Amino acid sequence: MPHSNPLHPLWKPENLRRAIEAAGVALWAWNVNNDRFAMDEQGFNLWGLTKSGEVSFEDLSAHIHPADRDRVRAAFVATRGVVGSYEVDFRIMVGEEIRWISARGVGDDSAIHDHQMFGIFLNVTDRKQAEEGHELLAGEMSHRVKNLLAIATGLTNITSQSTTTAKEMAKELTGRLAALGRAHDLVRPLPGSQGRAALLGDLLSVLLAPYEDLGAFSGRIRVAVPRMGVGDGAATALSLIIHELATNSVKYGALSADTGTLDVSGSTTGADLELVWMERGGPQVEPPAAAEGYGSKLVRRSVSGHLGGTIDYEWSPEGIIVTLKLKGEKLAT
Repeated sequence: MPHSNPLHPLWKPENLRRAIEAAGVALWAWNVNNDRFAMDEQGFNLWGLTKSGEVSFEDLSAHIHPADRDRVRAAFVATRGVVGSYEVDFRIMVGEEIRWISARGVGDDSAIHDHQMFGIFLNVTDRKQAEEGHELLAGEMSHRVKNLLAIATGLTNITSQSTTTAKEMAKELTGRLAALGRAHDLVRPLPGSQGRAALLGDLLSVLLAPYEDLGAFSGRIRVAVPRMGVGDGAATALSLIIHELATNSVKYGALSADTGTLDVSGSTTGADLELVWMERGGPQVEPPAAAEGYGSKLVRRSVSGHLGGTIDYEWSPEGIIVTLKLKGEKLAT
């Protein structure tokens, strides 16, 4: 362990600077009288500013995300009354890039030296993105669990109406839940891009198998799509989309009624794919009155982000029609 001997090489200014740069730490000093900041070169680089002697708080504030600006100003003013260390996390904008910064220092006027308060800036963007990813994953998992419970309830109710004995119902329900499990396996991403490309028709058949033959007649779900391969990443995104549409159909649409039908058709333009999801024979549907729910946002993010496409809803009285336009190069990956 290095000792505190001032002659030790660690305490040489150039070595201290190397240690600070290696840790990604940017140094700053705040003059509480004139509201000006002095920063080292790493600080100016972090903020995306041209190096100069000093900058005003307003100069820095112009780069702070508008949603965080007032909070950061109030937090820095409040640090003079804080006893001990403090930490303020906020977003800044460097061109089109958003970075998360953690400002840390020691509060209380007793920490001021020659009208200056001192501290550091740290780039914590990776940590914040990881936290947001975990929150998104937790929300997505919660949403999927609720959907699965809703589907299981719907399948149980429909099965009870189409069977006459408990044994027959148990056998039929077990088969449907097993098919649902196989379909759900396709909705989760596999680590390291495991697996190989699947045929689009096969993928849709597996995903929709749990909902087939639940009405007054068989063949209520019809799939007619071009013969084409779907890559691992695209299969996960497309599975999530189909799973969400089927869930909504079981809860509110054609698959909630004995006589309801679902047609999934597709056509290609060059390498691009257009899928049409058309429901008929179910209860009358209307556009949702409330703001877009989590499931709909999840679908739109998957369509635009993962598959480079668009999704449109037509709320006709006979049943909903959903049109997906997907990029061929995205489907292949």
